[in-house]
Amino acid sequence: MERFGFIIHPLKARDVARKYKVARWLPDSWVEAIARHIPPRTVSHITGVRSAAGPEAEGWFVACSLTSRQMLALPEDFVVQHIVQAARIAAQEGAKIVGLGAFTAVVADAGISVAKQVDVPITTGNSYTVATALEGLDMATKAMGMTLADSTVAVLGATGSIGSACARILAGTVGQLVLMGRDEKRLEQVAYDVAARAGVYPMTVTDVGEAVRQANVIVAVTSAVEGIVDANDLQPGAVVCDVARPRNVARAVAEARDDVFVFEGGVVAVPGDVNFGLDFGFPVRTAYACMAETMILALEQRYEPFSLGRELRVDRIEEIRQLAQKHGFKLAGLRSFERAVDDAYIARVRERAEERRRGRERTLIPV
Repeated sequence: MERFGFIIHPLKARDVARKYKVARWLPDSWVEAIARHIPPRTVSHITGVRSAAGPEAEGWFVACSLTSRQMLALPEDFVVQHIVQAARIAAQEGAKIVGLGAFTAVVADAGISVAKQVDVPITTGNSYTVATALEGLDMATKAMGMTLADSTVAVLGATGSIGSACARILAGTVGQLVLMGRDEKRLEQVAYDVAARAGVYPMTVTDVGEAVRQANVIVAVTSAVEGIVDANDLQPGAVVCDVARPRNVARAVAEARDDVFVFEGGVVAVPGDVNFGLDFGFPVRTAYACMAETMILALEQRYEPFSLGRELRVDRIEEIRQLAQKHGFKLAGLRSFERAVDDAYIARVRERAEERRRGRERTLIPV
């Protein structure tokens, strides 16, 4: 039996109520003040992970109580030590590899500082997250009657590990590539790397709205703690792959724009009769891709820091994709705000998009 651990944390203060019901009636500031003093702890035992190739695995979710906002706002050393403590607890449970979830994979140097302080390998799970996000993007654009080769694709958060990897892989395969990042120096370095790989220099912008208005396909993967996409900036029929957690695209945006297709990146079906012992808002036997990467590596007995730091290797992204297929992990279809997407939904979005385009054209006709 192979063994793994995975570190989770509440994305927002209200998520604390999943474990502590009293948090429903407390102000967010109170919840975060209390959460700051709650030490990491094991919250569930994961059973039933069975590879299509035969091996089985069990694991543990270990919760760090800090919210996404706290992960960014509190002193870096304080946050890192909380994550280190959580990783050590997973190791004490018997985990031979530990995955970092959500903002635990973002703070500081994306896992490197944590890995130096624990005795088991650490992975962020970002390689498989990239693989599944791009697979989902291909599925979604085809469903909308589009092709990536003819699309303008914007990557929001292009200077992060997932964003920069997506940019490098998409370069040269899309009609035009727009990279958005807040740090101009880092953004230019990513653009240079993309150009060296594809021979085409991408457009770079530091404003989210400008990037969104340019594109009809968007990969959103910033580390913002609130939604950053304005509904009015989206083109009719736009496809948005929201990989970020917390989401970069608020539910209100999709409700305001029924002519755009927003879907969640990285939702994976896990092989076996898996029981996570915890409700994190997904259908049964499905998980985030970052969680799945940790399971895949355990089943493969690859107890190593597979995805670590801010620079992901493209060859490793392809390798983990192949290992996922070997063990029976696969993209769990397309989901939009916790709901499965079917043909009828896609047809409605395409119909509304065409209506909106025609409405725009009429407003441009001179009187």
